[in-house]
Amino acid sequence: QAKYLAQIILVGAQVVGRAFMRALRQEFAASRAAADARGRSERPQSAAASRIIGISLQEAQQILNVSNLNPEEIQKNYEHLFKVNDKSVGGSFYLQSKVVRAKERLDEELRIQAKDEKEWKAET
Repeated sequence: QAKYLAQIILVGAQVVGRAFMRALRQEFAASRAAADARGRSERPQSAAASRIIGISLQEAQQILNVSNLNPEEIQKNYEHLFKVNDKSVGGSFYLQSKVVRAKERLDEELRIQAKDEKEWKAET
């Protein structure tokens, strides 16, 4: 009786282990495909900035609630969100750091755009 129970448990564990590994491989492949797609949708410099800062341009825009790269709007939203997420007023340090990273990413994108514009004007 115990022998059969041990065999059932062993086979069940093998089935669950295989299913887990298959799911893990699928998740890894989906994550890689999403990263590749995100990298292809951005210009090379912009994609590099996303990798370095660790946040995509779209995510940064969502965090700071800006639809276009308007420096004044970015700064205004940054200051507001930074202030309301300050720990001294009951905010979250994690959210405050996300706001800082989003601002850094948008500032980097503005710098890239300014550089591209300057190069384009120099060519014409």
